Amino acid sequence: MPFSLHQGDALSVLTGLPDGCVDSVITDPPYNSGGRTAKERTTRSAKQKYTSVDSKNDLADFTGENMDQRSYGFWLTQIMTEAHRLTKTGGTALLFTDWRQLPTTTDAIQAAGWLWRGVLAWHKPQARPQKGRFTQNCEFIIWASKGPIDGSRNPVYLPGMYSASQPSGSKRQHITQKPVEVMRELVKISPPGGTVLDFCAGSGSTGVAALLEGRDFIGVEKTEHYASIAADRLTETVRETLTQDDVVLTV
Repeated sequence: MPFSLHQGDALSVLTGLPDGCVDSVITDPPYNSGGRTAKERTTRSAKQKYTSVDSKNDLADFTGENMDQRSYGFWLTQIMTEAHRLTKTGGTALLFTDWRQLPTTTDAIQAAGWLWRGVLAWHKPQARPQKGRFTQNCEFIIWASKGPIDGSRNPVYLPGMYSASQPSGSKRQHITQKPVEVMRELVKISPPGGTVLDFCAGSGSTGVAALLEGRDFIGVEKTEHYASIAADRLTETVRETLTQDDVVLTV
């Protein structure tokens, strides 16, 4: 199978994987952002933070959204240190974040041993306007590498900004789901046939994109409900991308 999916705590799972087994780490960790007071930060669930009251989607909640900024930075440093060990020299890391946690995220990846390379932008065209204010219609992707990058190994020219709306209606299967069309562009930083790791796999969008672009995938998801959705999506993507050459007929 071109993918493996683990249901469990990310740090525990990653410690059991071998050195240098992935080419790129592409993940969307819980932002732990927002909340004007300690009460708001610790009492609101992810579902309350990221979905509107009148949302028609009955989306499952997920844990890991109630850390303060220092704790979030410590957790991210720990897990990105382990991800650094798993990544081949010259490999890359891409982490989603918002404007509040952007400084903490860049601190954490550098503390974990990565070379911070820059910031990409994900533009959301359908963001809600705010009277008298600027619209917050961008999230960000911090990218880094494990040592120098050999451009000849994967000679791609990738944009620094992506524009697409979050999936809606029946296509939205996770509270913070990212568009597959954006993820398909991002996984191209991994060389063809390479392996992409997402330790906060959610509903599996990174993995779906990786498989569609001819990469292998290792995913980790803590919430059992979302791990099940990811498994179904990944399995269906493998079925859709099979060619006659992939199937061996026996008599």
